[in-house]
Parts: sequence; C-alpha cells; structure tokens
Amino acid sequence: AVLIIACPCAMGLATPTAILVGTGRGAQLGLLIKGPEILESTKKVDTIVLDKTGTVTTGVMSVSEVVTAEGLDESTVISYAAAVEAGSEHPIAKAIVNHAGEHPAATDFQSQAGLGVTGTVDGHRVAVGRRRAGRMDVSRKAVSSAGDANLGTLTDAFTSAEESGGTPIVVRIDDDIAGVITVRDTIKDTSAAAIAQLQELGLTPYLLTGDNEGAARAVAREVGIDPANVFAGVMPDEKVSKVIELQEAGKTVAMVGDGVNDAAALAQADLGLAMGAGTDVAIEASDITLMNSDLRSAASAIRLSRKTFSTIKGNLFWAFAYNVILIPVAAAGFLNPLFAGLAMAFSSVFVVGNSLRLRAFQAE
Repeated sequence: AVLIIACPCAMGLATPTAILVGTGRGAQLGLLIKGPEILESTKKVDTIVLDKTGTVTTGVMSVSEVVTAEGLDESTVISYAAAVEAGSEHPIAKAIVNHAGEHPAATDFQSQAGLGVTGTVDGHRVAVGRRRAGRMDVSRKAVSSAGDANLGTLTDAFTSAEESGGTPIVVRIDDDIAGVITVRDTIKDTSAAAIAQLQELGLTPYLLTGDNEGAARAVAREVGIDPANVFAGVMPDEKVSKVIELQEAGKTVAMVGDGVNDAAALAQADLGLAMGAGTDVAIEASDITLMNSDLRSAASAIRLSRKTFSTIKGNLFWAFAYNVILIPVAAAGFLNPLFAGLAMAFSSVFVVGNSLRLRAFQAE
C-alpha cells in the first residue's frame, strides 16, 4: 500500500499538463508562448514598455500636409522625397511613397537608423529625415539660403506638426531645406482598453518611441498613459538603454514591439512580446508572439501565463499534500492496496482535470 500510494505520477503530471493545456489554449487565441520559463517571468513583471508605431498605433501613416520652400512646388519636393524613401520599409517612408505616386529613381541610397535616408535623385543629393535632421539647424547653408521669412514658414510648419501630434519630416535637396512633410498615424481602436487591462494586472505602462515628444504625449494622453512615462525621440540603440534604466531602478520589465529597431530591447527585457505583423527579427527576439497584433492580446498573454503558472503550483500542492497525508495512513496499515491504487489514480486524474480547466480561459 505504501509503495502504491507513494507513486509520483501526480507530481510528474503537475507541470507538463498545465503547460501543455495553457500553451495550447494560447495558440488557439493567437498567443504563441515559446517556453515554460516564460511563465515565471510574467508573474514578476510590474512594468510594460510599449513601442508606439505599429503597437499602440496602426502604423499605417498618411501625409497630411506638405510645406515647401519658396520657389519649389509641392510635387517636386514630395517626388524627390519618395524617390529616396522607396528604399526604406519604415511606415513613414511608405506614407510618403504612397502620397507621391509616380516618382523618379534614386541611387546611392543610405539609411541611418533613427535619422532618415539619403540618396541621389536626378543629380541632386536628397536627405529625408526627422530628429536631428529635422531641427532646422543641421545645415547653416540651408538657413542662409532659405531666407529668414521662408525659414520661419518652414519652422512654423515643423513646430505646428509636433504640437498637434503629427510627425514632421524635413526634406533637404543639395543641403538646402526644401520642405516639411507632416505625416500622421492613427491610434488603434483597442489600445485604450488594452492599457486599462494592463494597469488592472498591476503593470505600469511606458511609451517608447523615436517620434517627437509632442506626438508621443498626444498618443499617451489618448490611451491613458501618464505623460511622465513617455520616452520620446529615442534612437534605436537607445531603446535598450531605456529598458536597462528601468531594470536598474528595480523594475521587472516587459516590452512590446514590432520592428527591427525593437529587437534588441525585446531581447533585453525580462519578457518580450512581439506583434505578429511585425518583422521576423522582432518575433525571433521575443518570448511571446501576438499573432493578431491587437495590444489587448498582451494583457491576455500575461493573464494566461499567470493562470498557467498558478495552476502548476496548485497541481504540485495537491500532489504533495496527497502523499503527505496518505503515506502515513498506508504505513500504519489502515489503507488497503486496492484503495491505495484507486487513490493514486484519482490524484493523477485530479491533476489532469485541474490543468484542463485552462481550456476555458477567455481573452477579454
């Protein structure tokens, strides 16, 4: 009776059955969890860092305004910009190319992560970008050649775009500022609800973006993120630094992103979640892939992982409790071997049944 009742079947089934059912249910909901160690990470996470473009927003940008320098027409500026942006896969580049329609071809294409792109179009050197390229003071030649009044118009367009939540893109032709293109993104309908769900799970959301502060804060306010928790104007290589900064402050960090620029930060975070519509590099660097690219899935993935981990602990508790209680009973001679076998079988069935309850998990 002691030998039968001490059979460790229930303990052996406690963890794998819960993981099998939990990850299987996740796959049905479009949540691909890569390994069992991830379950413990989700339990400890208290901070979540969200990339803006393509994660909180749709990532489908469109051109809303084009302001050109005096003597240049809009079609020339936008077509030259599209020519060099055609070599980039960034959402901003796609917006400019789509707005321009037909455009000339560019040669000598170069891309600087977080700064923009350059190329040669019809013998002219064209640079299109934001951040440092968009501060209007990169080229002293551009300032002097544009003229005070014209420069003021372009500066006003740049400032107005930032303040209204748009993303201003500066176009330079032969080092002269040729125009400012304003592109805008739209927030996903589900982002505000997703942020609320993450906060209910005890997570503090942060917004991380290479976009300007005005656009970042406008998005943060709309979805319910504290403007104080916005990291704007962050270069791709600085995203990792921001994650490390939070970790060094004692926080356990989850990161949600979708682009090549997010891959290093996803790998650095204690828990990386990648949008299924994102790049292969981001998906490879993440721990959980959200196949439907809905930010609410991040909250569902964390809830499911935590529930799976909780089920594992419950299974192990009952498996150990069963042995602790019944082995002394069997050793004292109060348990018939037949009933010991039935009790042992029941404990295994109980553990499996408890794990199967995870099949009822529903995403909110």
